[in-house]
Amino acid sequence: MSFPKNFAWGTAAASYQIEGAAYEDGKGPSVWDMLCRKPGAIWDANTGDVACDHYHRYAEDVAILKRFGVQAYRLSVSWPRVLPAGIGQRNEKGLAFYDRLIDALLEAGITPWVTLFHWDFPLELYYQGGWLNRDSAEWFAEYAALIADRYSDRVRHWMTLNEPQVYINAGHLDGRHAPGDKLALHEVLRAGHNTLRAHGRGVQAIRANTKQPCRIGYAPASHPKVPVTGSHADIDAARRAFFATDKKHLATMSWWLEPVFHGKYPEDGWTFFGSDVPHVHDGDLALIAQPVDFFGINIYSADLIRATADGGYEKAPFPVGFDRTAFDWPIVPEAMYWTARFCHERYGLPIVVTENGLSCRDTVAVDGKVHDTQRIDFTRRYLLELERAIDGGVPVEGYFHWSFIDNFEWAEGYKQRFGLVYCDYATGTRTPKDSAAWYAEVIRTNGAALRST
Repeated sequence: MSFPKNFAWGTAAASYQIEGAAYEDGKGPSVWDMLCRKPGAIWDANTGDVACDHYHRYAEDVAILKRFGVQAYRLSVSWPRVLPAGIGQRNEKGLAFYDRLIDALLEAGITPWVTLFHWDFPLELYYQGGWLNRDSAEWFAEYAALIADRYSDRVRHWMTLNEPQVYINAGHLDGRHAPGDKLALHEVLRAGHNTLRAHGRGVQAIRANTKQPCRIGYAPASHPKVPVTGSHADIDAARRAFFATDKKHLATMSWWLEPVFHGKYPEDGWTFFGSDVPHVHDGDLALIAQPVDFFGINIYSADLIRATADGGYEKAPFPVGFDRTAFDWPIVPEAMYWTARFCHERYGLPIVVTENGLSCRDTVAVDGKVHDTQRIDFTRRYLLELERAIDGGVPVEGYFHWSFIDNFEWAEGYKQRFGLVYCDYATGTRTPKDSAAWYAEVIRTNGAALRST
């Protein structure tokens, strides 16, 4: 069966991680601009002030995407670039930038897939309570309506939120990410509930303002669970572990999936969190459960899970010396297969892999090229597992490699290089890596090259 004929082969990036121009042309500050000013918050005191300078070099970047035959590009809009205070006065210069970017992509034959929120929350709205404020869902709806009205004549593919588990858990509980807060669990759960409400209002706003038929999805992080063997017991254990809520944090799956796809919070999580659960108003769950068209999912690493003698499950250790990325994430290609399978089994929607990739310690060699053989091998292994899921009957509509270009990796600054294109941050020079040419051949052959390399 292999990859379907209309499969979307793409790559991805996010506004704060590549655009730079953090204080230009009327853009308002975001919580990440704030956190980057906090001593010790970001590796080596890096900031997103310039990043890859994509704001000024977008035409060059689109030309690179076209050169390698990329069919789809997942971008995010910077909320405070278009609405400097988060609501109210629009910034025409910011809006015009995305006009130029979208038009350039379409002219290059590349389909834009737009994510509304990839973590750069407007600082002015954070000062008004941020996601703790119930009004945050309405703030987001105003923003979503503006973006849909402006770009939906050219954009048909939308995602509301990227990885709410991460920006809520790491940003509001652990304090590692913006806004850098360490709140009580009941406050974190309230912020999470409001961000889910914002998702629902965002879906409504897109559908109410679109100028053409569109497809809307959601791009949560995944925390994959892979069975250590193919036994029924271990597969069932991995499935249960994948959807369980059993730790006092929000880096989990079903807490973020059940309300969106089934209109309710998971019973185990509701019991487990006890008195910390958020107050759910009448109509909240119906709002969160707006119908969506595809299930976006970001897939990187995994835990190994095995069944226990008492009918439970437990994490199994990785073998000594197990392969890892430069980010120290275990390399588990089977995460692609099992995540796609488990999510489709439970929710029945077509799958889009909205992120997948790895960080390597890439360098420009003496021949002027970047020979990232590990990225090629990693991506091939993961894509073969995605093909296995497709062959097993899972409807997978697209794959977006993270990322198009090396970029600002949040609290890790510029230490981690995820790109198919190497960025010299001092000069802005782009150098496509060996993986870019390899991926171009995968795209050209609709995946057939995976089995011949």
